[in-house]
Amino acid sequence: MTKIWPVKDSIGRVVGYARNPEKTEFSEMKSVLHYAENDEKTVIGDEKTMYVTGVNCRAETAAEEMIAVQERFGKTTGNVAYHAYQSFKTGEVSPQLAHQIGVELAQRMWSDRYQVLVATHFNTGTYHNHFVVNAVGMWDGKKFNCNEGAYWKFRHLSDELCAEHGLTVLKNPKGKTPRKLYFAEKNGEPTRYNLMREAIDRALTMSTNEKAFCYVMRRLGYVIDLNPYHKYVTIRSVNSQKATRLYRLGEAYDRESLYAKMLENQRNNWQEAYRLYGEFTGKKDFGMTIQRRQFPLKGSFRTVKKVTGLRALYLHYCYLLGVIPKNKPHRPLSPEMREAWRFIDRYSQQVQLISKQKLHDLSSVEAFIGKSEEEIKLLTDYRKTLYRKIDRCREPEEKASLVSKRNDCTAVLAELRRDIKTAGRLIEDNPKIKENIRIEERMRQEIYAPKKQRKRDYER
Repeated sequence: MTKIWPVKDSIGRVVGYARNPEKTEFSEMKSVLHYAENDEKTVIGDEKTMYVTGVNCRAETAAEEMIAVQERFGKTTGNVAYHAYQSFKTGEVSPQLAHQIGVELAQRMWSDRYQVLVATHFNTGTYHNHFVVNAVGMWDGKKFNCNEGAYWKFRHLSDELCAEHGLTVLKNPKGKTPRKLYFAEKNGEPTRYNLMREAIDRALTMSTNEKAFCYVMRRLGYVIDLNPYHKYVTIRSVNSQKATRLYRLGEAYDRESLYAKMLENQRNNWQEAYRLYGEFTGKKDFGMTIQRRQFPLKGSFRTVKKVTGLRALYLHYCYLLGVIPKNKPHRPLSPEMREAWRFIDRYSQQVQLISKQKLHDLSSVEAFIGKSEEEIKLLTDYRKTLYRKIDRCREPEEKASLVSKRNDCTAVLAELRRDIKTAGRLIEDNPKIKENIRIEERMRQEIYAPKKQRKRDYER
């Protein structure tokens, strides 16, 4: 895997460091160099596997030499350096070979025009190289143009060197996953990718051929494209036009792995696969056949008060999510609704606010926000007067009373701000909730439709 990103800094800090090397505050370029040269990142037990090499510069004085070139051409602002990265498959390469490939890559990529510091690390559990590249050319003072073409050249040269040394070359390296999504997937929360993996795993347990697999995936709410003439296998929700390439779900979900699992079912587990497939496509689909129950009603339907507005919308949404009724929870059918389970706490706060403030529609929510903001302004001004009185007060009992009033005021302000935030999210989530309800009800109609109707829908 390879990456390149710019390092920015101000001229004052760079020149300040150059004039006073003993300063404890590093410039950004110096910080990157210090990180690349950090011995602690390359210690394995008692053995140090630190490798640092300068290309067109000395490793010991790389920062000073790079800054001198920048000052000579008067280019000490903007992107002062570039930080590049190259990693290898765990357990496949020795530290010596990793560093050798890194140095060769720097020489091929930047030749004799730019100064580069190459350092090999092992702190992440796998050997990887860091490259700190001076943005200013040694001889002509031209800045390195780190555009998309430069990145693809860097990646191509890296793949070329790995292939020459018989190492693994990643065909489809994944980008960086957002931190919030990364931890959600790690914790097994119903993210979009986790739901896709779950659906594929379930479909594979009951599929011995491509047709059965695509049919089951369709019933689970996904369209999967296994066309051999297409470069990538893709998956998308039946309610969306945006497709995801399957390799993004992991190595276990590429085209070869899918066909290998179906072939395994044909050889060994075909009876179990057919049994599961029969149960899945029978009358009791998903084990969620609707059972009608009778309940006695006290009163009359004519006089009972009908639930309407936002409260009705959220009650229906909670029912489709399976939150209510509590004694008989069910699982939503559509991927969109299953993914919405991640935000159940957020929806719960919104339902509580709707009930507490008796909010009927979005206009009442907007009115509530405006009223709350006015209350916050009044309470904030009142709290300021309390602060002034507390500062001037010399009587302990009176001061304690003022402090208590200030604390009560702070607690009310915190609650008002929480309610405003929840109300804002309520307005923001309203279109998405309506869309999810529409998608879920459409899928329920498809699932519980007569068999002939479902067949016509699938053939379309």
